Amino acid sequence: MLLSLKIALQALATHKLRTALAMLGVFLGALALTGVRHVSKAMLRQAEIEVEKLGPNLFAVMAGQVRFTRGGAARTPGGANTFALEDAQALIRSLPGVVKAVPLVLRTVPIRKGNTTVQAQLVAAWPDYPAVRSFQPELGRFYTWQEENERAKVVVLGLKIAQRLFGDPQKAVGEVVYIFKAGLVVVGVMEEKGADISGTDQDEQIFVPLSTYMRRMANQTWVTGVFMQMADGTDFARTKTAATEIMRLRHNITGGKKEDFSVLTAEDTMQLKQQALDLVEVLGIISSTLSFAVGGLGILSIMILLVRARRLEIGVRRAMGARRVDIMRQFLLESGMMSAAGGAAGVAAALGLLTLVYSLGGFPYVYDGWLIAQALAGSALLGIAAGAYPAWQAANVEVLQVLRGKE
Repeated sequence: MLLSLKIALQALATHKLRTALAMLGVFLGALALTGVRHVSKAMLRQAEIEVEKLGPNLFAVMAGQVRFTRGGAARTPGGANTFALEDAQALIRSLPGVVKAVPLVLRTVPIRKGNTTVQAQLVAAWPDYPAVRSFQPELGRFYTWQEENERAKVVVLGLKIAQRLFGDPQKAVGEVVYIFKAGLVVVGVMEEKGADISGTDQDEQIFVPLSTYMRRMANQTWVTGVFMQMADGTDFARTKTAATEIMRLRHNITGGKKEDFSVLTAEDTMQLKQQALDLVEVLGIISSTLSFAVGGLGILSIMILLVRARRLEIGVRRAMGARRVDIMRQFLLESGMMSAAGGAAGVAAALGLLTLVYSLGGFPYVYDGWLIAQALAGSALLGIAAGAYPAWQAANVEVLQVLRGKE
């Protein structure tokens, strides 16, 4: 075996350029396969982390028809005012498995401190919002049910909003900020959370009691929707059906009339992200397959050339007692080594690029040992398959004709 390996290395070294060109296709195939599939897995893991950020078992019913982009970001039509607070309360009472719930109003508003004014997404919600969304204050506190009932003029700031208004978020608690003409006391600053799976930057939000906004600031009776934390084991498909029936009945929507609300779970957005990632993965597999095919043809061609160039060597080895199977094994070893080396180089390059992409893009570091093993094994098997015909040719060289100098 050592002798066969030595002969194989010498043969490949003799034809360096041809060997390198034959390995290039396998290199690119392994690079594409390993890289694209790992990036897809990393993006999927990131999406799962973002789903976890939404809160445990989150279920939402929102005013208007919510639309998602291909990447999963949510888009809601502005001005929807058909979702009454009583609708949200009816859902909370009627749906089984509701652990906690928060009706809420979402609106972009200017918030001012001194001469500094910034735009923020106002979230007017019940005090259970941090529990439902797994989003807690880092400084100070969240407003209480007493403040909700009293329509207290208090506000909790997202971290980025606090930084823009005060420079140091530590200075925000206890200060007064203004939304339109209403002065509100800052009672807390939320922890850093980042963007959720719907594309909303939660650090750019501010939070006020729902009653304060609806009665003191806007004098309105409608809400944007309701977030509900459901019990573990909830059948979300049945819950969505039940919520839809309740809302259609309350809004007197019959027959084929278009619904003026949306029923959502975190998995809805997750499925759209999965569809986008599946498309990326399919394209990656197609490109890697084409590269592997080119690499296989390259190995096939160089092995045929090697057989022709080494006919005398083959004849001498056969005359010295080498069997046909020994000659076949020799050429299969060479083609397998060539392809495996190209695949190993492609996998190594992909892992290096992945580490760089993960670092720059802020993705979770995902490395799949089974996928790497598949790429390496596939590369080696490709070489063996591509070298099968040249190996058969080598094993069937006519010894006497070669030794007599006849081609």
